[in-house]
Amino acid sequence: MAFTKKEKQAMLEQYARWVEGSQAMFLISYNKMSMKEIDALRAKTRESGSELHVVKNTLIKRVFDQAGIAYGDLLEGTTMIGFAASDPAASAKAISESIAKSEVFSFKGGFLGKQPLTASQVKSLAELPPLPVMRATLLGVLNAPASKLVRTIAEPARGLAAVVKAYSEKAAPAARPS
Repeated sequence: MAFTKKEKQAMLEQYARWVEGSQAMFLISYNKMSMKEIDALRAKTRESGSELHVVKNTLIKRVFDQAGIAYGDLLEGTTMIGFAASDPAASAKAISESIAKSEVFSFKGGFLGKQPLTASQVKSLAELPPLPVMRATLLGVLNAPASKLVRTIAEPARGLAAVVKAYSEKAAPAARPS
C-alpha cells in the first residue's frame, strides 16, 4: 500500500512517540495471520499495559537510527512491535503466552531500553514474575534484617520480664496461706 509523504511523516512521528514512551520493545514475526488473531494478541497485550502495532520496516528503521538503537537484522520480513510502557516482564509474558498458543507468531528479539535482546532473552524476561510480586519479594528481603534486629534487641527484656513473672507467681502462693 502506497502512502503519501504527509502520511509517512505522521507515521514517523507516531513511531517516535511509541519508541520514546517505551521501557521495552518486543519484535514479533508473523505469517499468514488473520485479523482475529491480531486482535486477540493486541487485547492480551493491552491487559498488560502495552501496545502492539504492525510497523513499516523502512520507517521504523529511521526512527531507530534517530534514537540510536542498533537493530541489526531484526527488521527483516514482517514485523509487529510490542511497546511496553510500564512493566516489560508482564508485557513479554502476555506476548509469549499468545505466541505459545499460535503457530503464526514468533519472537524476533527486542530491546530493553536501547539494549538489544535476542529471542531467547525475551522469553527469559517473560518468565520473570510481575513487577508487584518482585517488589513484594524485595521488600521482604529488605525488611527481614530489620525485623530480626528488633527481635534481638527486645529478647533480653522479654526474658527478664518472664523471670520476674515466674518469681512473682512463685512468691504469690507462698504469701497467701494465712
